[in-house]
Amino acid sequence: MTDFLATYGFLLVSMIQAGLLGLSLYFPLQAGQLSLASPGFYAVGGYVAAIMLTNPAFAGLRDTLGNGMFPLTWVVAALLCGVLGVVVGVPALRLRGIYLALATIAFVEILRVISLNLTITGGAIGLFGIPQPFGIADRWQYIFIFAPLLILTLLFARQLERSRVGRALRAIREDELAADAMGVPPTQYKVLAFVIGAVLAGIVGAMSAPLLSSWNARQGTFDASIAILAFVLIGGSRNIWGPVVGGALLTAVPEVLRFLADWRLVINGLVLVVASLYLPQGIVGALEKLGRPRPPQRPVKAAEVNP
Repeated sequence: MTDFLATYGFLLVSMIQAGLLGLSLYFPLQAGQLSLASPGFYAVGGYVAAIMLTNPAFAGLRDTLGNGMFPLTWVVAALLCGVLGVVVGVPALRLRGIYLALATIAFVEILRVISLNLTITGGAIGLFGIPQPFGIADRWQYIFIFAPLLILTLLFARQLERSRVGRALRAIREDELAADAMGVPPTQYKVLAFVIGAVLAGIVGAMSAPLLSSWNARQGTFDASIAILAFVLIGGSRNIWGPVVGGALLTAVPEVLRFLADWRLVINGLVLVVASLYLPQGIVGALEKLGRPRPPQRPVKAAEVNP
């Protein structure tokens, strides 16, 4: 078991991390909003953790709190990304479809350019030497940090779906005008879903900075936006397990097939193409469809067969 974790532990952590980032995009999609802003909030959360854990200005606080500094970075990242989510979401969520996607991509790019030109973020080089939390010696041990967050997020998503808020989000996704006519304020609920995704992405970023031991502007890019969107679309956007399955699959395939060298990227691309063509509801959606009992068919009368 130890040898297995030493070999594949980091891959397992990366799969959980991908699932969490997919879920951060899943929440806005619950309200029918195609937001690609998750990498931006992920980068902000990572910078918060990297700065608080390495900047001399926080040395006294680090000495006082010890390992308590790490949960503090998660809380600060969540709060900052939540506020930023409101600031960005209120104007951006007035847009729809591809226009919203373009606006959130612009947000990600703006954050990337800002981080490249600030001294506190390390500029183009980034921040290095981020300490490890709770005496972690091997990266596979981050499973004990990311897995509880995944479990809590899935439980929260399940309760949200069953709540009044979840029903309102589904109503907005299906028909925003009808939902508004029934007294559901679309802007309020869309911003709420956007902020929930932003907070989750920020926490994942704050947890990921020590995992990678460094943080720079490459963590939040347009490529990352497309990758996270692929997690949700391949896994399924109508079920909480979809982003988790999609993120795990698209993270694992290139690594498991590493022995095929460059061909592994071709196979990863084929997985994307095949899933897009033949699984429009995603992998989880297809499995749900297979698991549903077929509706009873009306028996055909002889007169109908031979009129």
